[in-house]
Amino acid sequence: MSAATGVAPRVAAARTLDAVLHRGRSLKAELAATLPTLGDPRDRALVEAIVFAALRQRARYDAALAAWMPKPPGRRDAPLRALLHVGFAQLDALGLPAHAAVAATVDAARVLGRAHQSGLVNALLRRALRDGLPPADAAAAWPAWLQQELRRDWPGQADAIVQASALPGPLWLRINRQRASLADCGARLRQSRIEAVPDVRCADALRIDAPVPVSALPGFADGEFSVQDGSAQLVADALAPTAGARVLDACAAPGGKAAHLLERDPSLRLVALDVDRRRLDKVRATFARLALGAGAQLQVADAADTGAWWDGRPFDAILLDAPCSATGIVRRQPDILLHRRESDIAALAATQARLLDALWPALAPGGALLYATCSILRRENDAQIAAFLARTPGAMLEPLDARFGHDTGAGHQRLPGENAMDGFFYARLRKPAAA
Repeated sequence: MSAATGVAPRVAAARTLDAVLHRGRSLKAELAATLPTLGDPRDRALVEAIVFAALRQRARYDAALAAWMPKPPGRRDAPLRALLHVGFAQLDALGLPAHAAVAATVDAARVLGRAHQSGLVNALLRRALRDGLPPADAAAAWPAWLQQELRRDWPGQADAIVQASALPGPLWLRINRQRASLADCGARLRQSRIEAVPDVRCADALRIDAPVPVSALPGFADGEFSVQDGSAQLVADALAPTAGARVLDACAAPGGKAAHLLERDPSLRLVALDVDRRRLDKVRATFARLALGAGAQLQVADAADTGAWWDGRPFDAILLDAPCSATGIVRRQPDILLHRRESDIAALAATQARLLDALWPALAPGGALLYATCSILRRENDAQIAAFLARTPGAMLEPLDARFGHDTGAGHQRLPGENAMDGFFYARLRKPAAA
């Protein structure tokens, strides 16, 4: 790829990174807006790789700028900082050919209206090649308050959590039992020279460790599989509704967990809620691609406001995949470390408690409610469940096995990177059967 043809993805990566770093925008939202503007799938893959690498190594790259520049880029020069991070990511984390990466990044400075700083960009990137970047310190990207909470909650595992969260996760596929088999999907991937391995913990999973675009995987468009981390796939096993059960997915978007339940048992009478209409549209799209959910009821609603949506018929099983800090999936959403605030945790914990208390009366006697988060903070997880059990007469915590991670006494916690999965919490609650 020549420098001229490589400029567009560098420009796109710099603009995306600038929006995330300096304007508080969501990485997922920015990529959703940017990637469709790039016609070549290789360019789209390059933008994603650059931006993720730059965010994961943000603290290192800022340390280099602080050491090498008399005055590191301030607010007015925020686009320059983003572009330099884009350049460092190519040379450092991604190991792209140096000449093309430097030339295309310098040309991107001109396209971004920074022609007067193109020489500075060239000089700093060449210094990175010559001198190398500062040693990695993954903890430097974590805000102090979050580091403190992490070390209080997981004193023996905090360093491993930080290190695992700085690495890209593997690609997990969830095979749609209604359209394909694990063996057939694995064989087709091998024919495409893509190595995918099953996991004994996840009955429907194949894991791909080497980076590969989803668009290159045979069968995705036909609904044969979805992309879903192994820890999220285990939700179906933790809830384990009986055949034909009436099931509520209280916070359903984007629909992966509800779809998995229907793939396992299309006879489930599923009600899927989400408070955001646009997000619920994603659930519909997920069901349509997978040819599922013909009888499912999708409804825009605040699950905690049961008076507005519940018809009074109890549910045999309820999945509460609760809004949370997402601290267990930093490796997949590195901008979490930029956007999360300490005050968010108390607010999220209050929302989680409100949802638990509101949904419990909608559960049938003898039914199970699975509380799940992709958090690793005890305030949102085992402390939340312990408090619920203390204030809810008759509610019982049921045991889960070792597939679900560490037994915390009030649920099970998988930490980031364990068994190659994301951080995730599970607690299965049982309502006493009617007398």
